[in-house]
Amino acid sequence: MNDLKYLFAYTVPLAALVSVLSNGIFAFTAPLYTFLLIPLLELLLKDMEGISNSPVESSSIKNAFFDLLLYLNIPFVFGVLGYGLFVLSTSALLLHEYIGITLSLGILLATNAINVAHELGHRTSLFERSLSKLLLLPCLYMHFYLEHNFGHHKNVATPLDPATAKLNQYLYHFWLTSVTQQYFNAWRIQTAILKQHNKGFFSIKNDMLWYILFQSLYLSFIVVLLGWNALFFAVCIGLMSFLFLETINYIEHYGLQRKQLASGRYERVQTHHSWNSNHIIGRIVLYELTRHSDHHFKSSKKYQQLTHKPESPQLPFGYPTSILLAMVPPLWFYVMNARVPKNEPMEVLA
Repeated sequence: MNDLKYLFAYTVPLAALVSVLSNGIFAFTAPLYTFLLIPLLELLLKDMEGISNSPVESSSIKNAFFDLLLYLNIPFVFGVLGYGLFVLSTSALLLHEYIGITLSLGILLATNAINVAHELGHRTSLFERSLSKLLLLPCLYMHFYLEHNFGHHKNVATPLDPATAKLNQYLYHFWLTSVTQQYFNAWRIQTAILKQHNKGFFSIKNDMLWYILFQSLYLSFIVVLLGWNALFFAVCIGLMSFLFLETINYIEHYGLQRKQLASGRYERVQTHHSWNSNHIIGRIVLYELTRHSDHHFKSSKKYQQLTHKPESPQLPFGYPTSILLAMVPPLWFYVMNARVPKNEPMEVLA
């Protein structure tokens, strides 16, 4: 039964579907579920945080089951998203219903598209890495694959990493710097890869050009199939999804920085360079993303193998509550600044 707990991750697509099918306040089912019910459940189940701290026993059958749970997100995500765009573009809804459904679909993409893409993007097989890029397509954030794997994991918790938030950096300022600098970093990484393989800019190996092409075709397909109104909603949903991602980036490494050695290089990434959260509901819904310290310590670990690292700095709340907290910067600073390890050589913003 313990292995079946990750089926709970499908509750977000279900909540998003309820939002699409509903009227009135129920159009906000997904955000209410994510940012109200889940935090309440995590508060009530706080004593269960230590459950399943040991890695899942490995076997070929079990590994295939856990992988299948990830793959099944693809039909769920694209099915709910497609139907949601159809409803948004063809139905006469009230303004708050448009907002509720759009927000719900943004949450769907952030949790079950980008998050699953993140997990699959660390795999070695071409099949799984291709699925990762497919899930990033409707989020309009395909370059995340390059920057995250070859930039963020190398430079995390250093001034070189735009996805590491500095102490006292406002979330909204972080959105601007992280989104723009990660995109330019992705181009720099791509250019370096092409140069390493003696390929020109217009080479078939230039993935960044493919990302632009595929995302353009995706948006064009929506216009042809559902019209210009659907395009507006698709862009808004994609924007919301990657801003949720960047908010998670913000809380995962806030104020933490690796020591710079005498050689000029930075120390090896350790478990104390990421904030850890062992709140059980968020763990399961996000495929153990909240055990982020272990992920950065050994990124090749599959999600079911990640363990709680008590020696890491601990978030006082789960991810949904932390996201809400980060959206009110003075409150975030009040709660979090005192928790940042004092021995971290942090770059403090004026």
